Amino acid sequence: MSSDCLNCAAPVTQNYCPHCGQKSSTHRYSIKHFIAHDFVHGIWHVDKGILFTLKALFTRPGHSVREFIQGKRVPYFSFVTLILLILTASTLIAPYTHGSMSDLMPQGSKAMMSEIEKFISEHPKLILIITIPIYSFFSFIWFRKARLNFSEHLVLNSNRIIVELIIGLLISITTIFYTNSKMLLFLYFGAVTFLAFMYSIWFYYQFFSGFNYSKKGLLLRSVLVPLSYYFLSFLIGIISAVIKMKH
Repeated sequence: MSSDCLNCAAPVTQNYCPHCGQKSSTHRYSIKHFIAHDFVHGIWHVDKGILFTLKALFTRPGHSVREFIQGKRVPYFSFVTLILLILTASTLIAPYTHGSMSDLMPQGSKAMMSEIEKFISEHPKLILIITIPIYSFFSFIWFRKARLNFSEHLVLNSNRIIVELIIGLLISITTIFYTNSKMLLFLYFGAVTFLAFMYSIWFYYQFFSGFNYSKKGLLLRSVLVPLSYYFLSFLIGIISAVIKMKH
């Protein structure tokens, strides 16, 4: 049992903080805690704080997620529940949208795509979920001096993709009313990719600013995490293209 509440720093002698109500058993993330608590709790419970959480992710993403991981969890909405809600909304509006990224591409471009590239273009939101452990690996490597365990990196990167999922949802809604394929392709491949890249840098820079990195080192590492992912994606694309040519 903690002597001080991790959420508000008030002295705690019982099972719950007398000031804010957070459990005194709140502790550091582990694989067991991530699966048994956040995943299960995220599916079966809906907490308060969704508007507060969304505002924080758009205005001070890194700072808010660092506070959450370090124990200040009462004001925040479950990130697992939030991801599931966005994916559910995307599924519900899917029948009314005008196609996926793959559908918007010219026939010549689609013919040149590998099976992996086609899957990525047809399931962008699923790919975002798959990227969580990949981004977590790179953030773990580049920011290893922060001494966060891998589960904590999974949590921070799960929160990071929420904004990308929301932007993707908004674009999907746009396709219901707007069908210009060239503009939609620009939004999918240009604007969203650029915004996601810049948001990732901002997110990591804020989050790890509390771990005694120099400003230059912090900025460099914040850029290297998404660049490492893009480089890996580029390599996979080249390998898949070579394999397709051989067949």
